[in-house]
Amino acid sequence: MQVLIPDRDYRVPSACGIAGIMRESGERFSGAAIVQAMAVLRERTNGLGGGFAGYGIYPELKDYYAFHVIYDDASAQEAMEDYLGRHFTIVHSEPIPTKSHPQIGPAPLLWRYFVQVGPEKLEAGQTEEDYVASRVLAVNASRRGGLIVSSGKNMGIFKGVGYPEDIAAFYRLDEYQGYTWTGHGRFPTNSVAWWGGAHPFGLLDWSLVHNGEISSYGANRRFLESYGYRCAFSTDSEVMTYLFDLLVRKQRLTLEEVACIMAPPFWEEIQRMPAKPRELFTKLRIIYGGALANGPFAIIIANSRHMVGLNDRIKLRPLVCGRSGDLLVIASEEAAIRAVCPNPEVVWAPAGGEPAIGTLQGAMEPAQAKAGGKPGTLAATSATLAAASPVTASLWDLPGPDQPAGRAEERGELHG
Repeated sequence: MQVLIPDRDYRVPSACGIAGIMRESGERFSGAAIVQAMAVLRERTNGLGGGFAGYGIYPELKDYYAFHVIYDDASAQEAMEDYLGRHFTIVHSEPIPTKSHPQIGPAPLLWRYFVQVGPEKLEAGQTEEDYVASRVLAVNASRRGGLIVSSGKNMGIFKGVGYPEDIAAFYRLDEYQGYTWTGHGRFPTNSVAWWGGAHPFGLLDWSLVHNGEISSYGANRRFLESYGYRCAFSTDSEVMTYLFDLLVRKQRLTLEEVACIMAPPFWEEIQRMPAKPRELFTKLRIIYGGALANGPFAIIIANSRHMVGLNDRIKLRPLVCGRSGDLLVIASEEAAIRAVCPNPEVVWAPAGGEPAIGTLQGAMEPAQAKAGGKPGTLAATSATLAAASPVTASLWDLPGPDQPAGRAEERGELHG
């Protein structure tokens, strides 16, 4: 009898398990919680990749960029440390603590470096984050035996080849405390299994876990490269991470606006809208056409202030949310939510293109701060869009086809 191999002999359309847990109050909790959620999703994976991201895990060194680095060998480490020493001040470095696990094969060298950037390193008009991002992208594009897989402050990415629970045990994840955790169990579809290719993918304090397949990879990559990004991992998950960095950090769009760009309404839906939103969504699709993520996807992306769940516009991959007080849990399946929150106050499945957003109390994205928006609301206006368009109202202040006019707050639709 012939034995069929998943994703060699037949496609598995909904595999990969993702989960995220956030305490919006900032209360930290053990990484064991995200492992518990991911363990429920084990059947969505095949042991060829698992990983986690934790926020708030380095409180003693929270002011320094934490670089997690994967090395092929000692010579690559020597070259990397020479590079880091020339471009950063290394405050502290050490091997990432691990323990042997029978299900984890030979591991690469795993080190972490806490670094800072001297003001003399910055060029005129260059921000510290621009400097760090450019160095990280350059290192990873060089492919000289060392990869910086995590580069944010007070956060870290832990990933490798294996089932998520085994990867967590290997990295001793239960010994860390954080206020946001995300996890991924991989079922590779178009790429090989290797430590650098496991999820999450990260840049600065962004981390992204992804279930799906983006057919617009080439267009998205060219769009990013036109802004100076260098893609090194040949995967759609990498470009989605960089799209959030470009659109939120550099172009100061809100997370809700980015969701409208990456998973926009169809043209026929736009044509049925009233004149004002129709004009705005038309401009969005034209200006940011290269950032549209076409194809089935469910993602959870996080940074130090937010955790966001987002589906493709048809919702071709599962994504469910649960909330209880300040606790937000997002996962591929409701069972993973109830594994860590047995009695959530509310459980819902966001519609395609509808972002589910958790916000750290007191935090807001740059675009929201500039617009005076409250944390967790949809009130910010994009400076970029305002400059590019005569339409000055926020996307979310505009009435939809079946909505009355007026600000969303005035309609009593916003909370937080």
